Parts: sequence; structure tokens; C-alpha cells
Amino acid sequence: MKRECLLQLTVLVLFLINLGCGPEAETGDVFKRYAARTGKYPPPAADTLPPGAKRASLTTGAVDVDYLCGKFEAAKRADFAAVNAPYTRKPNMYLRRETLDAFKQMWAAARKDGVELRIVSATRSFEQQKAIWEGKWIRLASQFPNARARALKILEYSAMPGASRHHWGTDVDLNDLNNSAFESGGKEENVYIWLKNHAHTYGFCQPYSTQDERRPGGYSEERWHWSYLPLATPLLEQYLQIMRDDMISGFQGAQTAQSIGIIKHYAAGINPDCK
Repeated sequence: MKRECLLQLTVLVLFLINLGCGPEAETGDVFKRYAARTGKYPPPAADTLPPGAKRASLTTGAVDVDYLCGKFEAAKRADFAAVNAPYTRKPNMYLRRETLDAFKQMWAAARKDGVELRIVSATRSFEQQKAIWEGKWIRLASQFPNARARALKILEYSAMPGASRHHWGTDVDLNDLNNSAFESGGKEENVYIWLKNHAHTYGFCQPYSTQDERRPGGYSEERWHWSYLPLATPLLEQYLQIMRDDMISGFQGAQTAQSIGIIKHYAAGINPDCK
């Protein structure tokens, strides 16, 4: 009897230790584990913050559902930085500082090789993704009256709000938003060849690769979309731990998320090399 009680007490203690403050509390450890098992990525270049500002780093703090779903203002966070010329021609774009530092290194290396990298899309908030999604939802209504079929059509290239990697400040779209531009004879062919050969050196990977036996479902191929893995990988791990399909809500067509399996088939349905 005494031995049985001792066993139950041990199990309870272990449970409480592992419980911590929820999955978000593990974020720093996830980053450390990821860094320990890689080591092929260069450290971010040094950056400067305004006097007195504190970096709200994911390596020292927790991520919550609002962060994972893009429900924050990047411009107001110390751990995000504005993307300016010569890295983009568009205003009001932001990235995590670590992502931008690594991109700057990659941009400089590409330029030495005669390749111009240009960011055309960076961090997108929940509301920005909602505007993209609902614009397509309304536009495709007559062609796809069935809600699930319409959602699947949009999901070929656009994520549901709350389920986009662009929320995290880790992902960039480069140069063009058409695969044909990066194919043989396309105006960005040399860009894609360079990225395939060198982007991994700077921590970047193409999450939406060709759909084949290694990646049978999810979004269609996007040759323009690149993720900064030292941040994106642990964030995806957190996302898959925390999020459920029924938490994807707040926009037209959200009711289809559960029947489609948006977390399993789309959020997790990335290039195996990017995990």
C-alpha cells in the first residue's frame, strides 16, 4: 500500500514538473535543442535597438496563440525590424530581427554572384491575411458555391488567417509570385537556381516544394516562399503543439477548417527538408 502511494506521488510530481506554464513555456528549450542539432547556420549579425528598448525574444520568452496567429502589430514589437531599401521596394514591411539579419547576409552573398534578391512580402498580420482570404472567398463564390470546395481552391496558394507562416516574421516571398518566373527561361530562373544552391547556408528553406511522394498534399509549390528555419522550425513545433482546427476562426469560410484538417494537412504539410 505504502509503495503504491509512493508511486502515485512520483507520477504526480513528474506531471507537475512537465506541466510548467503550458506548451509556450518550452519555447526557449525548443530553440536550444534546434541549435544543438544543427549548427550550420551563421549567428545573426549584430543589431542595435533604441535606447532602453528590450528585445521580446522568443528564446527568452513565451509565444502565445495571438503571436502564432498573427494577432499583433509587428511595428510595435522590439523584436521586429522594418524592411527597407535595398532589400525591398515596398513600404511598411517587417520581419523578426534575426530573420532580417540573416536575409541581409544572404542578399549580400547573392549580389556578389550577380543575383538580386528582393522581398515582395514579409510579415502579415491576421487582419492582412484575412483581407487576402476573404477577397478570394467573395470572388470565387459563384464558381465554387460549396464552401469546402471554395476553401480548398483558395488553399492552393493562400493560407487561412491564423494558419500562415507569414504571421511569425520568419518567412519571405522573393522577387515574383508566379512559379513560371522561376522556371527554365523565366526572368527569375537564376534567382531560383542560386537559392536552391545557397539559401540553406543562411538558414533559409523553401517550405512549399514540389508536391510528390515526400510532400503529397498541402499548398501548391511556391518557388518564391522561403522560411528562416532557426526561428520557423521551433515556432512550427509550438504551433502544432498548441493549435487545433477549431481554433481557426474569425473569417468567412472558417467553418471548413476542421473538415479539411487545416493543421495536419497544411500547417504541417511542408517540405520535409524544412522541418
